[in-house]
Amino acid sequence: MITRPFRWTWKSFLSLGMALTAASGLSYPLKKTKNKAQSHGFQAPDELLGQLYIDVQTAKLFADQKTFADAVPRREPALIIADYQFKKRRKNFKLRRFVDKNFIFPTDRVKYVPPAGQSLREHIHTLWPVLMRNTSTVRPYDSLLALPHDYVVPGGRFREAYYWDSYFTMLGLAESDKWDVVQQMTDNFAHEIDLYGLIPNGNRSYYLTRSQPPFFALMVDLLASREGEQVFLKYLPQIKREYGYWMKNSAGLKPGEASDRVVCMSDGALLNRYWDDYDTPRTESYLDDIITAGEASHRPAAKVYRDLRAGAASGWDYSSRWFDDPMELSSIRTTEILPVDLNALMYQVEHILAKVSVLAGDQPAASEYSQLAERRRKAVNDHLWDEAAGYYSDYDWQHGKLRDHLTAAMVFPLYTQIATPERAARISEVVRTHLLKEGGLMTTLNVSGQQWDAPNGWAPLQWVAVEGFRNYGDETLARDIALSFLGNVQRLFDNQHKLVEKYVVDGNGLGGGGGGEYPLQDGFGWTNGVTLKLLERYSDFLPNPVDPSQPLKK
Repeated sequence: MITRPFRWTWKSFLSLGMALTAASGLSYPLKKTKNKAQSHGFQAPDELLGQLYIDVQTAKLFADQKTFADAVPRREPALIIADYQFKKRRKNFKLRRFVDKNFIFPTDRVKYVPPAGQSLREHIHTLWPVLMRNTSTVRPYDSLLALPHDYVVPGGRFREAYYWDSYFTMLGLAESDKWDVVQQMTDNFAHEIDLYGLIPNGNRSYYLTRSQPPFFALMVDLLASREGEQVFLKYLPQIKREYGYWMKNSAGLKPGEASDRVVCMSDGALLNRYWDDYDTPRTESYLDDIITAGEASHRPAAKVYRDLRAGAASGWDYSSRWFDDPMELSSIRTTEILPVDLNALMYQVEHILAKVSVLAGDQPAASEYSQLAERRRKAVNDHLWDEAAGYYSDYDWQHGKLRDHLTAAMVFPLYTQIATPERAARISEVVRTHLLKEGGLMTTLNVSGQQWDAPNGWAPLQWVAVEGFRNYGDETLARDIALSFLGNVQRLFDNQHKLVEKYVVDGNGLGGGGGGEYPLQDGFGWTNGVTLKLLERYSDFLPNPVDPSQPLKK
């Protein structure tokens, strides 16, 4: 028998590498996981792919960095990595060609063209199936996290379920009598709490290190408005567990200390902040974050990354309310700020837990949560109220003072009914004077180029403001905000036959908003939901059919 000399090929090199890896007990990636959620076996694409991920994003192969974050490996990542390490040394190696061969990329669905002659209300009703998704099973190594039931996505580049977006979307689904979907989406979030201990920013592996504004208890409250209060008992374990996530490591904190999402004030009061478990560039905005951290030469990059991630957890990504310099994203300090909206929502969770504990017959728990809610109410009113300015503001706990930023977040204490009637009246005056514009409620006064700043307005903030002022009997201001925003939405729909993520509410260019890290997105889940609710509530004040050229009734 003739023995031929062995020739090394990339396949034999790969086989040997895998064999040595298996023999050593190692596995790809070698980077350790960093939080409890990822101990379930879910790893973000940058952790899974290591240097290959870095090389692709820094090479700017895709206009939107989220594209590669959402790509799915066609085979085991370990094999792709080994293949990449071998082939990239070749003179004719093309990174884009290699990536195209080894990954499946997200594709947009066929653009939805609404039937001619539809009204705005009819359009939204028929748009829900277009935005519906089912990912009860996902492909191996996909960054998408499976959910057991159907859900509605925001639209555009946002192909997954987002936490706080979904509450406002569910308001519209309820208005469309799609209570089965409201139920399914609530069950999806309960499933995430059970599995991960939190509701992630969105159902992607790279979102598992952070959450978003806590609206789960309000989702259950929405279901209870139809099913009765007993539905709270079904979700009580998940409401408690999510509350535990936000209050983790709060016991034993001393004044001036902070841990995870909790800060202890000088008087011992506990307030919350936004936080992310990681201090690395965001997976979905990898290169952007590296550039931003590089611009903050006087600060450690890890601190900037954490603050960028925490800013994404806030849902206001990004806004000058988080910056020291309103024009510089690199001056972001989210983790050093105690947001008024977050703490108003945490009060609501405590209040609901107290109420549901009574339903459950657990009086000791009811008393405990009642006390926590009362302490939170007092802390918000003591620390986050600016008496001289006449509105609620965020608090810089590192410098021990209120932030000098007027934002629409001031209406959240009215939404959750923390404010006194006197303070609500003062906020009403500030909002009418500074934030209410022709096209709706403006987010801040700063024109920074960030999407959560002037001249933009966002559907969820319109709803929170409308509900907040109605809670305190200011029906006129609530109606003025609603009708201004509805007129704006209607104008763009009449011109372009779509709803969008955000709107310009001030100036000559009313319509689709701008700024931020990506182009304006169509769809759009929470705009659809809020618009339907406002159309229903204020239909008597609208022309029939709605015609933006006609004056709205007052």
